[in-house]
Amino acid sequence: MIIVMKADATAEEIEKVEEKIRSYGYSVREIVGVERKVIGAVGDERGKERLQALESWAGVEEVIPILKPYKLASREVKPDPSVIEIGGVPVGGGHFALFAGPCSVESKDQMFATAKTVKESGANMMRGGAYKPRTSPYSFQGMEEEGLKILSAAKEEFGLPYATEVMNPKEVELVERYADCLQVGARNVQNFSLLKELGKCNKPVLLKRGMATTIKEFLMSAEYILSEGNSRVILCERGIRTFETITRNTLDLCAVPVLKKETHLPVIIDPSHATGHWDLVESMSRAAVAAGADGLMIEVHPDPANAYSDGPQSLKPEKFKALVENIRPFLKLMGQTL
Repeated sequence: MIIVMKADATAEEIEKVEEKIRSYGYSVREIVGVERKVIGAVGDERGKERLQALESWAGVEEVIPILKPYKLASREVKPDPSVIEIGGVPVGGGHFALFAGPCSVESKDQMFATAKTVKESGANMMRGGAYKPRTSPYSFQGMEEEGLKILSAAKEEFGLPYATEVMNPKEVELVERYADCLQVGARNVQNFSLLKELGKCNKPVLLKRGMATTIKEFLMSAEYILSEGNSRVILCERGIRTFETITRNTLDLCAVPVLKKETHLPVIIDPSHATGHWDLVESMSRAAVAAGADGLMIEVHPDPANAYSDGPQSLKPEKFKALVENIRPFLKLMGQTL
């Protein structure tokens, strides 16, 4: 349920309503609008009749049931797009995010070389994996905390905040200590213990769609994070598994306008994982901007042929620079600022 307060509601009236909501066993989520405050009551729907009675309270304009199963993620609770800051860089609401970097952190030299070139090309954030979920247990699993230290050193040197993946609820505290944004990979989109833990942290979360996750399931995963109190969630479409095998996955560009209709959360695209081929990344990036995406996450490596992971889908620095220049007209057309 959402409780819409009157424009002239006093702080005392708002506090009394919130106290009453808590007394019913609900948690309170405040949503500050341009003209008035909206209060989200999150909890067991069996008590909604009691919440409906709040319409008679001083300062309350109306009480509205939220029909969507994803309550806090829906546009019913927040009609305007959310703008989420990552290390001071805004994402959403016309602010375009461009994450770029290698799949895996391999060394300080590799990460610094990549950070330097992607910043010069126009990226405003880095990506890089310190913990890597791999299909094979014999594949490179990441440098772990040493990788986080390298990413943080690159941020210090080049001024680019970064997103990096966290896989285990026990590692959230460690990764949060270093990273600007904690990423949930496709394989962990329904790792609910991890999502709940991320809901308690104080950093933005970039949530990737799973290979076989419906949009409703995707938004319900976001709801797990939001319901624990962390409102800073960014959604990432990275391709789904279909019968097609010529590309690594099938990029669901329809997900962008559908998600924009359903949720206030920013939506970005990862064309690298979606296609699996570096030569398809630019065209899908242009398409993503045209579809209304709030950002891109692109894999860039100084030497893709010798990358520890995902070399075939990684752009060389000069290809990334060309991509950025080629999407700028599309960004201007869509009213996006990079």
